[in-house]
Amino acid sequence: MLDKYFQGMEDVIRPGEPDLDRLDRTRRISWVDLDAVQRSKILVVGAGALGNEVVKDLVLFGFKHLDVLDMDHVVRSNLNRCVLFREGDQLSGKGKSDLVAERARMLNPDVEVKPLQGKVQSFGPEELTSYDMVLGCLDNIAARLHLNANSYYSKVPYIDGGTDGFRGKVQVVIPPVTPCLQCTMNRSHFRVMEQRFSCTGQDTVFYQPKMAAEITTTSVVAAIQVREAVKSLSGMDVVQHVTYYDGLKGTSDVLLLEKDPECPNHLA
Repeated sequence: MLDKYFQGMEDVIRPGEPDLDRLDRTRRISWVDLDAVQRSKILVVGAGALGNEVVKDLVLFGFKHLDVLDMDHVVRSNLNRCVLFREGDQLSGKGKSDLVAERARMLNPDVEVKPLQGKVQSFGPEELTSYDMVLGCLDNIAARLHLNANSYYSKVPYIDGGTDGFRGKVQVVIPPVTPCLQCTMNRSHFRVMEQRFSCTGQDTVFYQPKMAAEITTTSVVAAIQVREAVKSLSGMDVVQHVTYYDGLKGTSDVLLLEKDPECPNHLA
């Protein structure tokens, strides 16, 4: 009876029909280029707490082609802030990237998520040029600078995120327009460049206490990273400086940056 009523009225929205489209509410955001989002190929480097949140947000927003790179395995102390890990994962022997890819496909079976095992240093310009954007969720300076330099050389946008307890930061690097991550570094950063805060304690050059980490900060920082990625792919202006988030004060501030004329990534 209803089918006969609606015959010839294909443009009429039937009651409840918008709810059949998984991304209906996203399509209602006028400036979002969902086609560009779904076509893009994204590399997420780091599958810890921040990487979990970033991948979750990317998949739910509508991204369809993701690679996730990490070298670590799950330990039990990850479970309080990694939304895609479960009790028992620490006993599975699976890598973080494998588990993140597996759980991401549970959130959306249509998404292609490829897990990659290894160090970020194995990714150079040749590998990075196959991506439309790189999102960094790393925990040490050396790896971040490697990813920053090679992304800049490859002209691939790089969005770096980091957290420390209730504080976090995001920097969007758009080659060759914006300053890069290295432009913001000072001597103290380079003195600890080899320091690595690994969840497992492996590959550390010298011992340091574990960094404070909790899920409310990682969720906020990841959301900023993914939103800036969507803005960039949709042709919108991004925040071309560093966004600082302070969860205790409930504030966000933007630190204006300029290119460092001595930064090797900007030398002609």
